[in-house]
Amino acid sequence: MGSKNKLKRFKENERFLNVIQPTRDQLINAQFNLKGQWRTQFFKNENPLVLELGCGKGEYSVALAQKYPNKNFIGIDIKGARFWRGAKTAIQENISNVAFLRTQIELIDYAFAQNEVDEIWITFPDPQIKYKRTKHRMTNSTFLKRYKSILKPEGVVNLKTDSEFMHGYTLGLLHGEGHEVLYANHNVYKQEGSPDEVTSIQTFYEAHYLEKNKAITYIRFKINT
Repeated sequence: MGSKNKLKRFKENERFLNVIQPTRDQLINAQFNLKGQWRTQFFKNENPLVLELGCGKGEYSVALAQKYPNKNFIGIDIKGARFWRGAKTAIQENISNVAFLRTQIELIDYAFAQNEVDEIWITFPDPQIKYKRTKHRMTNSTFLKRYKSILKPEGVVNLKTDSEFMHGYTLGLLHGEGHEVLYANHNVYKQEGSPDEVTSIQTFYEAHYLEKNKAITYIRFKINT
């Protein structure tokens, strides 16, 4: 993507009412007014709050919002030029139950209050295979603690990935730390009875993987204290 195109998208994001872009200082210094108030102040309802972490172009968040109009969805990514597409689509199609938050996933617990979130989706994250990148792996122990701090007690996390490494690493960690695995499958499209929201919604890259017969894995779990 050219720099001019990126700048154009950044400018449009600033005008989009469904895009929120707090600064790092605002988050860390407790100056972000939507923390703990997403339902009442932004969505103006009491519906369940669902996050997609590392939402990329935002197509999964938008599709979930269309499929579940009685839930609120927030796609989160640091790359605003990417989720511009999802934000624009939501505006064009008048989808009011989805928003996009530009921030780092490491700051998630500064953007949401304790027990504020009902569900989290992690869709096709970078598996960070190299050992020195382990700290950036989105299902490591540190990230799970962050998710736990904002999830309701009954809240769940969904991991959908084409990486067998990420799938195996996460399953091993969950079992090792005593978390509750609700569902796990190494090839969700080949398994009868797979959850509908997992197989009926696909990202652009996911469709590309499927064309190449690459297995898509899925885990649904609860984080125990």
